[in-house]
Parts: sequence; C-alpha cells; structure tokens
Amino acid sequence: MSINADPAKTSQPRRKGPLELRRKQAAVEMSDQHLLDTKGPGQFVHTDPWRVMRIQSEFVEGFGALADLGPAVSVFGSARTKPGSQYYDMGVEVGRHLAAAGVAVITGGGPGSMEAANRGTVEANGVSVGLGIELPFEQGLNQWVDLGINFRYFFARKTMFVKYAQGFIVLPGGLGTLDELFEAMVLVQTRKVTSFPIVLLGVAFWGPMIEWIRGTLVAEGMVSEKDLDLIQLVDDPAEAVDRVLHEGITPSLNGEQRPE
Repeated sequence: MSINADPAKTSQPRRKGPLELRRKQAAVEMSDQHLLDTKGPGQFVHTDPWRVMRIQSEFVEGFGALADLGPAVSVFGSARTKPGSQYYDMGVEVGRHLAAAGVAVITGGGPGSMEAANRGTVEANGVSVGLGIELPFEQGLNQWVDLGINFRYFFARKTMFVKYAQGFIVLPGGLGTLDELFEAMVLVQTRKVTSFPIVLLGVAFWGPMIEWIRGTLVAEGMVSEKDLDLIQLVDDPAEAVDRVLHEGITPSLNGEQRPE
C-alpha cells in the first residue's frame, strides 16, 4: 500500500446481514459460504446462539399446544407420594373436582401427586395436561396425561404453569414444590400476575411453614404480615377447588392492599 494511501479507500465495504463492515472487519466469510462449507463435528449445537433457538422452540411449542386449552388450574405436589396414601388420594380428588367444574388440570406430568391429579381428571372425563422436564433421573410422563409436553428448561416450563392457569393448588411436597409455590407467591406479590389464588392443601403439613414465616420472616421484617394473604390453607380437596375457582383474593404488596 502506498504511504499516502487513504485507509478509508483501501477496501470495499461488506454487508453481513444487518452489519456493514469496512477495512479489516470486512475480511470475513459470507454467511451462506460459512454454512455450506462447514464440515466436521457439530459443536455449533452446543453454543449459546443455538440454545437460544432451542429455548425459543420450547416457548413456541408450549404456546401452540396450550393456547386453546381453556380454563385451567396448575396442581403441584411431590413426585414421591405413594399411591394409596392420604396425599395421593387428595390429588385424585382435586383432579376429579376440577374436571367436574369443566376446568383442565396442569401438572408436572410425573409420578406421585402429579399422577394423582392427572388420574382424577381422566376418571372424571376432564382435560389432563402434563408438562414434563428433562432430569438426570428419567421419570417420563405418567400414564394419565392426555396432552403432554416435555421441556429441557425449567424456566420455559414454569412459564406454561402460570400463563395457562387461573390459579394453583399445592399438595404436600419437597424442594420442587416449594420452588413452584414461592415463585407463584413472588409473581403475585410483585403484581407480575393478578387475581391468582394459591391454595395449599394439607393443614398439618403446611401449617408449620406458615408459622415459621409469621414467627421469623414477619417478625424480622423480611415480609409483611399481609403477604400471608397470598396463600390460603385448607384440608378438604373440594374446598381447595372451590376457593381457587370462586374466591377472589386481594393479597398485599409491601404491606399495602392490592387493588381488585
């Protein structure tokens, strides 16, 4: 290059999609050329841009499958609940009552309490939905799921639980159930969702947790006393269904009453 050459005129600008590139930045392959010439191991499917497409596809599939579902309630509970146990029977009754009310049931699609709610729904001629998740210990969708969707990503699956449900009924459960419960409470408390009843089924099981929240979190000023209005606690499956369907609740936000 001549010592007096103008750097701005030494190369032609290149376009790469929406980008316009000049000088050294212009020395790149065309997108089609890179796509068609690339051979060898498919490492690109493990890159973040590819994952974004995979995540997008999960939302598209979920929205497409559930858009016409109609009124629905998400039911949560432990995968470890045994058939014939008190909590399993509660789940079956919840499914039956929701189906009788013409409301679809959405669960995580696994065994235990999820299976129970799906089973009760099917036995009462209702719409039984299971949203499965990829786990290191494969569970698969239980046999009572009529409409099943499997997810790779928890956050995509959780969106479906909330977006297509009018409320939550929460049976006794462990870490996964607590995760879903507290996330739902936060979404209501921060007004990300409105008029969204959350009913806990099993007074003896959930009562000590409520007392801990009141005696520790409220006492330490970590939450407001009114935040406990976000949840309702009952023992009867029929009452749980009645409350989630028919009782509008007005939970609080930072100690203030939420508008209707």
